Amino acid sequence: MRNKNVKRRVVVTGLGVVSSIGIGWQEFWKNLLAGKSGISEVSWFDSKQFDRKFAGEVKCFEPTQFLEAEKIKFLGRASQMALAAGTLALNDAGITVEELPKRSGLGVCIGTTMGEPQIMERFDEDCCKGGMKSTEPLAVSKYPSNNIAATLSINFGFKGPQKMFANACAAGNFAVGQAFDFIKSGKTDLMLAGGADAISRISYTGFHRLIAIAPERCQPFDKNRQGMIPGEGAGILVLEEIEHARKRGAPIYAEILGYGVASDAYHMTQPYFAGGAKAIKKALQGSDLKPESVDYINAHGTGTPENDRTECEVFKAVFGEHLKNIPVSSIKSMLGHTMGAASALESIACCLALKDQKIPPTINYETPDPECDIDCVPNTSRKHKMKVVLNNSLAFGGNNFALTFKKEV
Repeated sequence: MRNKNVKRRVVVTGLGVVSSIGIGWQEFWKNLLAGKSGISEVSWFDSKQFDRKFAGEVKCFEPTQFLEAEKIKFLGRASQMALAAGTLALNDAGITVEELPKRSGLGVCIGTTMGEPQIMERFDEDCCKGGMKSTEPLAVSKYPSNNIAATLSINFGFKGPQKMFANACAAGNFAVGQAFDFIKSGKTDLMLAGGADAISRISYTGFHRLIAIAPERCQPFDKNRQGMIPGEGAGILVLEEIEHARKRGAPIYAEILGYGVASDAYHMTQPYFAGGAKAIKKALQGSDLKPESVDYINAHGTGTPENDRTECEVFKAVFGEHLKNIPVSSIKSMLGHTMGAASALESIACCLALKDQKIPPTINYETPDPECDIDCVPNTSRKHKMKVVLNNSLAFGGNNFALTFKKEV
């Protein structure tokens, strides 16, 4: 057991991305700053029965680049993307395959909204077409959501903490927060943390029935916004105790200062400003920060009328007059809503914003909304001096989570 009297700091040393605008953080970041949209017509399933047909699908993902073909048949798409992102993150952190057996006490925390529902979709289709005997025998073993974290632990030989989170679209942030706690408390020195979700007919139909999907594009904070666009992807971060990272000469993107979590206890799908405000206030308090210390906010920014209005209300309640000095952008305008991967990918964007001192834009912004009168970095990325950034999540079920990152110097 490590000395609990020693203050342990947690830093981000590796980033792995699978997204609709690029595989790997370099392509992801280049396209974010360029304002490139990853939204296209749905191809994963037949969408002719839907009057909304667009999603942020990952078109260029090839799992055999990261895993042997024989193993792929045991994994659902979310697990495949998580494994790819985890591999990219470890490589980015300078951790080789040869080193991994020496790091068996390390851990994994992953968030997801839906898990692997496309496995059951295919099982059902096969059963309806050819009866039970025509179904895939391995389907039941690929379906459980815990497979996503287990896949990373098994593949990399991590025998430390392993946790899955299903806190809707804040799940990625919950995973990062738990990994932060594991390192901070001395239980381990390094964790993989993030989120993953894949497009499925089930999730798309659910959002469609909620009348939450926009016709063709996502327009966060725009007066004429019409909803979100479902997406998919995976974002994995390597979190590490700072002296452990420095000792091995690891790259350091940012330091995680703290987080805040709170429940709305209000409604299953509608957000309520009090819970979101409480989470951010707790994050600032736990990080020893004042509201005026925040230089940029990566917003939840789904593009739905209610979410964006409520989130702006949250920001006004916490930051007051200082809000006019804080750029606030939503990368969901480009990626779509990647569910459990969303806040993890947004945490990666926060780290890269600190690294390059640049803010990704909110694209598709055309008409200002008096109820969302924030600086949403419309349509064009921006150079901006930043020391502290905040990643905000407002999820279904009133799950609110805010993370703070600081430029490591």
